[in-house]
Amino acid sequence: MAKKSALGRGLGALIDDRDEFQTRPSHKDNELSNEIELSKIEVNPFQPRTKFNEESLNELAQSIKEIGIVQPITVRKLNNNSFQLIAGERRLRAAKIAGLTKIPAYVRLAEDDKMLEMALVENVQREDLDSMEVAISYQRLIDECDLTQESLSDRVGKKRSTISNYLRLLKLPAEIQKGIREKQILMGHARALVNVNNREYQLSIFKMAATQDLSVRKIEEMVREANSGKPIKEKTSTGRLAEEYESLKDHLSKYFDSKIDLKRNDKGKGKIIIPFKSDDDLERILAVLDQMKS
Repeated sequence: MAKKSALGRGLGALIDDRDEFQTRPSHKDNELSNEIELSKIEVNPFQPRTKFNEESLNELAQSIKEIGIVQPITVRKLNNNSFQLIAGERRLRAAKIAGLTKIPAYVRLAEDDKMLEMALVENVQREDLDSMEVAISYQRLIDECDLTQESLSDRVGKKRSTISNYLRLLKLPAEIQKGIREKQILMGHARALVNVNNREYQLSIFKMAATQDLSVRKIEEMVREANSGKPIKEKTSTGRLAEEYESLKDHLSKYFDSKIDLKRNDKGKGKIIIPFKSDDDLERILAVLDQMKS
């Protein structure tokens, strides 16, 4: 008995059950199963995803070396005997890292608008997308595929209220949207911030949420106060970072040559976050820490 897909109704209608990919050929008129040379595959120009985690790609590449590709990518055939990717860019990138020259793929006959819809529907089902990527993908499905929120709900298997909550994030100022993508605040914080009527207050609450590790409930309380006309007050003792903490953050950022993030909550507890861009950058930071020990 085939395992029920957990990817949503919209995607399930487009791609066969993954457990059956390697046990039977496709019988659909618009789909053929093939092994295709990687050099003949063009990247999907409609790909909504802009960032791929290097560590995750390397882990997938190692898995591909050991057990192969379980789920074929999906492409469409072009006129010049080449192919264009519809879905599966992570698998394609990992296959290249693993040293493969060919990759199993389903070849679909799809027009550009259908290809865009298929790529977006697959991507919004992924668990590792940030909230802004999901929101942008939903908006593109509505704008470029001529969908309503109701039909989009059917495509992706999500409640209309959920879709509406994501779309509302696009109304936030760019600074807050960037903060969401960089995980400075969570979806719950962002949903509360959408309801702030005053832009100045909105940005002020966002900065406090990003630096003080405030709970969603606390942000909701601050939003209600802001909308009632009360000025936003920053705590001067334990609530916000004092000037010496800002100075320390700047000093650490210069020392590690990386943008250090220092967060502290109302109780005085906090954390120092040292981001790194690659494995080599991590090695550099570890070397700096080793120097501190000695």
